Amino acid sequence: MEIKKTALYETHAKLGAKLVEFAGYYMPIQYRGIIDEHKRVRSTVGLFDVSHMGEFFISGPRALDFIQQMTINNAAKLEINQAQYSAMCYPDGGIIDDLIVYRLADRYMLIVNAGNLQKDWNWLVEHQMPGADLVNRSDELSLLALQGPRAAETLQPLTAVDLATIDTYHLADGKVAGIDALIARTGYTGEPGFEICVENQHAREIWDGLMKAGKAFAIEPIGLGARDTLRLEMKYCLYGNDIDETTQPLEAGLGWITKLKKGEFIGRDVLLAVSQQGLKRRLIGFTMQDRAVPRHGYPILAQGKPIGVVTSGTFSPMLQQGIGMGYVQIGFDTVGTPLEIDIRNRISRATVADTPFYKKS
Repeated sequence: MEIKKTALYETHAKLGAKLVEFAGYYMPIQYRGIIDEHKRVRSTVGLFDVSHMGEFFISGPRALDFIQQMTINNAAKLEINQAQYSAMCYPDGGIIDDLIVYRLADRYMLIVNAGNLQKDWNWLVEHQMPGADLVNRSDELSLLALQGPRAAETLQPLTAVDLATIDTYHLADGKVAGIDALIARTGYTGEPGFEICVENQHAREIWDGLMKAGKAFAIEPIGLGARDTLRLEMKYCLYGNDIDETTQPLEAGLGWITKLKKGEFIGRDVLLAVSQQGLKRRLIGFTMQDRAVPRHGYPILAQGKPIGVVTSGTFSPMLQQGIGMGYVQIGFDTVGTPLEIDIRNRISRATVADTPFYKKS
């Protein structure tokens, strides 16, 4: 299968990015270095190309009914120009994907994970109902994520939209650098920021405009490597690591988006039963007490006995210690509980942590 390139591929190449295949695309993993890029986003502002993500549009008189059936959050609560974090589940409660639902003036948009794009699309088409029209524009649209404490100051000179009026998980139609764009106050870093959706042919112009506008704040291009460490410091789930078809939303700490009282949706019966019977395991965050870095798949122990497995792990640039996430048996999920991580047959001490790991001063 041919590896795709985003509209900004040449830009990344010229900037000296380390480009690798990711979810079917050549994507920049890093430019100057993951730790430096991570700290740039935390301190001022950074710019990501996340155009590999999928964009599906749903319209028609039964668009909302369809979204309600397919997703676990309550999309009926959305006002025009509002977004919500949600997920789709299989009938057994396993997670197909986590996604964001946007309510636009005349339709809905779903932004889905790149690695699940075709699977998600096939699932939606398979369950499509009359009166709900589906359009996949993933190959036509680019998505840029401007993230960091100075994101608004960087973007504001390029748009007439008053960015201060866009609340978190809200969006606005407007122009950026004179180009029609969707401006959403969303992100995957834990910092203030915006995700800007534009037609592919305008992506480079928007990118260049943002890089120029952000010079005063030492803006840098940021790769997917730092995107991963940033999201992990916030304990944001990554599909394929922390959640997948073998995990359910309630055990993954996603009970807050699982609206069991909204009415029928795929997977509801199983999730309702789980909520009544109680969980057997839970996704926790932990910090390393020893100087060690946990990784996906490492066993989690308590007093030498296996009680779970690491799903994500890294060295936190802000905390300067190893942090991770993983599923553990109920009873070992309380903050402060001592754990051990088996790192290549070497036992390292850890503790169940209060999350998010990184809290702004």
